[in-house]
Amino acid sequence: MNFITQVSRVVVGILFIFSGLIKLNDPMGFAFKLHDYFAPDVLNLPFLDPWALSLAVFIVIFEVVVGVSLLLGYRVKLTVWLLLLMIVFFTFLTFYSAYFNKVTDCGCFGDAIPLTPWQSFYKDLALLILILILFVGQRHLRPLFNLRIRFGIIFGVLVLCGWIANHVLNHLPFKDFRAYAIGKNIERGMMSAEEIGVEGPIYETFYVLKNVDSGEEMEISGTRYVDEKWWEKKDWEMLSDKTRSVKVKDGYEPPIHDFSISVDGEDITWEVLQSPSYLMIIAYDIDEASLEGLKRTEQLLDAADQAGIPGILMTASLKDRITEVQNAAGTDMPYAITDATTLKTIVRSVPGVVLLKEGTIVGKWHHNDTPSVEELMERLQ
Repeated sequence: MNFITQVSRVVVGILFIFSGLIKLNDPMGFAFKLHDYFAPDVLNLPFLDPWALSLAVFIVIFEVVVGVSLLLGYRVKLTVWLLLLMIVFFTFLTFYSAYFNKVTDCGCFGDAIPLTPWQSFYKDLALLILILILFVGQRHLRPLFNLRIRFGIIFGVLVLCGWIANHVLNHLPFKDFRAYAIGKNIERGMMSAEEIGVEGPIYETFYVLKNVDSGEEMEISGTRYVDEKWWEKKDWEMLSDKTRSVKVKDGYEPPIHDFSISVDGEDITWEVLQSPSYLMIIAYDIDEASLEGLKRTEQLLDAADQAGIPGILMTASLKDRITEVQNAAGTDMPYAITDATTLKTIVRSVPGVVLLKEGTIVGKWHHNDTPSVEELMERLQ
């Protein structure tokens, strides 16, 4: 029992630390995931939306501290109870999400290791088993070092995590795992499997048929529907609103979706992507934007334009709100409309600065680190 308990201790501790640190690299991304869970059609907790970022930071730091506490054997009984309560909640949440197909990625390991809903559930189920082993065998969880050293390590970890969270929120994540990282070409990221010559995923359509006499319903695959000529069976009718598509084989899927830029209803996406250089000031929700950040980025936009680098403010907000916020900030940037989720994904700053060279991202900055025109020109070399 001692051996399996120690193995569980190491595995659970390392996984919690790894999971927390990955999300601590990008707490804003985890906050966006919490917004998905708080939605009315998921957990229906919209009152928590304003607290999403604070909760995200608390949860990820808590994960790291609990993982370190387990490895050190600090406050063993409390630590094991906290682990058990946390994993029971997460297991329920991931099962609910997977079974009802509510949130397609739990965000457990951020964007570094995307998991499907069922993969997330199975991961939590495995952790639940390991934590139950810890709960039963907690008498074997002997502490490492003396109390003062253990407390000092925990305090140090807490301070370090707080510094990391503050840094990435006021600048940008240390490591960008998203499809819009520096060096990524947006047009390439939009290409289909067929366009780049690889095998794409395979989907199967499933139909629900209803017997007109008995009212019995049955679901069959599209393959079977065609092979058995079900359309010729007059005593069965298709319930088109229950038709669904299911992925039956994985394959390459474009990592970039819904990237389009529209100005007054005119699509300028390819004009931007094919431009020798282009500066994007990104604020997915103009109401969330820093007014000082808008001022700094407008100054950069104007200076870049004079240097021959065109640019635009990209947002998903409504026209009236864009005008009101720009008036409050004392700015008047030309703007384009782009999908909010896309803009959230591109850069974790509101506003943020992104520089393109022939559709390839060559620079990204938080508005607190707004670059000079000279720095833009260096990136374009």
